Amino acid sequence: MENAQAPKPVGLYPLTRKVGGLLFLSGVGPRIPGSGAHDEGIPGLKQDHNGNFTAFDFDAQARGVLANVRAILEQNDARWEDLVDITVYLTDMKRDFGAFNRIYKEHFENVPAELRPCRTTVEVGALPTPIAIELKCVASLAN
Repeated sequence: MENAQAPKPVGLYPLTRKVGGLLFLSGVGPRIPGSGAHDEGIPGLKQDHNGNFTAFDFDAQARGVLANVRAILEQNDARWEDLVDITVYLTDMKRDFGAFNRIYKEHFENVPAELRPCRTTVEVGALPTPIAIELKCVASLAN
């Protein structure tokens, strides 16, 4: 289902898929909803005319990706508490892991411990667009 509050996928795949009582989210990045091409609308990212980074704000990207996940969940009548598993992909674990943990805590500290999703964080060499973070999420719709 297309969601005007979340960025469109950058390839031929759905934003979500419901199977049984589960909602699977395709990889979600921090792009601003309504932005154009896959390399536009990335919070905190500025590039020169050659496509080289001139400014980078990981906090803005982390907050953007979490806002996009929330928008997708809400479009599918789900909440933070319905998330059961999150895989975090970072392009630089050493640089960004601490910052992500801090921002993640802000978003989940009010969720009761028994309802917090499982989480795995991995470093990847690159992501398909010039972003530093992407989330892969599974939510339960049975609640």
